[in-house]
Amino acid sequence: MKMLKRLNLLIFITIASVVNTFLPAQAEKLRVGLAGSPPFVIKDDVFKGISVEIWQELALSEKLEYEFIPQNNVASSIESMTKGELDIVIGPISITSERLGKVAFTQPYFFGKVGLLVTSQRPTVWSRIRPFFGLAFISSVCLLIVLLFVVGNLLWLVEKERNKEQFPQDYWHGVGNGMWFALVTLTTVGYGDRTPITKSGRIIAGVWMIFTTMTISSLTAGIATTLTLFLSNQGVAELSYPEDIKDLRISVVKGSTGEKWANQYQARINQTQTLVDAINLLKLDEVDGVVFDAPALKYYLRNNPKDSLKLSPVDFATEAYGFMVSTDNSFLKKIDIKLLEMQENGKIGEIQSKWLSSSQNNQ
Repeated sequence: MKMLKRLNLLIFITIASVVNTFLPAQAEKLRVGLAGSPPFVIKDDVFKGISVEIWQELALSEKLEYEFIPQNNVASSIESMTKGELDIVIGPISITSERLGKVAFTQPYFFGKVGLLVTSQRPTVWSRIRPFFGLAFISSVCLLIVLLFVVGNLLWLVEKERNKEQFPQDYWHGVGNGMWFALVTLTTVGYGDRTPITKSGRIIAGVWMIFTTMTISSLTAGIATTLTLFLSNQGVAELSYPEDIKDLRISVVKGSTGEKWANQYQARINQTQTLVDAINLLKLDEVDGVVFDAPALKYYLRNNPKDSLKLSPVDFATEAYGFMVSTDNSFLKKIDIKLLEMQENGKIGEIQSKWLSSSQNNQ
């Protein structure tokens, strides 16, 4: 009896081994992260967009099983991948040297520019006068007043005894005349109604003339810039070059390449978690512009035509988008080959045209 049981167990084990040998093992589902903005990744009831459709086409042809795991942004998806929580991340993810140090990338499937979104509405009364309350203007005016006051005091002290008619001994009257002399000298008007007659007074006046000749441009730079902006009626909407965003308030999505370019051109950064949050800051006039991927900005403008926003001529860079995979992957080559095939047979171009066409407003 015992011998029979052992024989049955042996037969069962043998059959199981044969089955396991000839039947393919059930592959585990790939954990696919979704990161990015429309039109590449749209998180509705059903995930869709350029990146999603390209991946679905690829996965279908290669019979890959997967599950989508939405991510807050690209930065958080990189962190999740380095922790081993994701196998691949799809979306408009720019291939950069910094990111390649942490993860791997597939063959590029799209090339897009980094652009600048600005307001297109005419300046409000507050936006016109706001520069006059800026640090540059106020500090320049205060410094100028202090210098005029100092020179006015010096002239009054040396002139009040021998030149009482032009610089009276009354403090405020005399110092006021001294400041008036310093002001007309500063502006090179030279009315001649106040003139120092003492040797010390003329030395002070001479030093003041030389000083203003050498430094007046820097003293009045803040005032001149403010007046130019006010009189010319030009705002940040007229920006044309990346360098023009220096010192401007720019909102960016945390961890995006837009943040890298805004930092490189020394803008004042305001980080947000999503593109919608960044654009809302612009609509509330809390920032002067949004630096982000141009295709996503164009898509937003087409779907929100009533917003008083526009894409400026500023072009920061052209970047390649790819899918992000873990460095210990075993399927990168297979995905690369399939992406190239889809490029060659026009399938990727067909998907891109579908979503980037001007008539695609309600996807």
